[in-house]
Amino acid sequence: MKKAVKKTTKTTKTKTVKKAKTVKKAGKRKPNAAFMAPLKPSAALAEIVGAKPLPRTEVIKKLWLYIKKHNLQDPKNKRNIKADAILKPIFKGKAVVSMFEMTALVSKQLSA
Repeated sequence: MKKAVKKTTKTTKTKTVKKAKTVKKAGKRKPNAAFMAPLKPSAALAEIVGAKPLPRTEVIKKLWLYIKKHNLQDPKNKRNIKADAILKPIFKGKAVVSMFEMTALVSKQLSA
């Protein structure tokens, strides 16, 4: 017969005092200066967004307004944009561009 060995453990309870956490109030988020800096569009891009320097975010907004107004999104895959005669120089001659590729191509059309 095997004897069962019982092991007794003592648990000690210690009281700890926790400091109250100070919660910082989240203030207004500061805009990223790189996105908000006005940039001058190229001549091809200026046909759509205007020649006045604009922040990158505003350029993309105006470009999307143009795309939706002229129904240039692919109906099956709305992430693809079909280029018309005005957009082809901006899209480097490509007939169809994804919306992610569009932002990269547009950023090359902007200068400080």
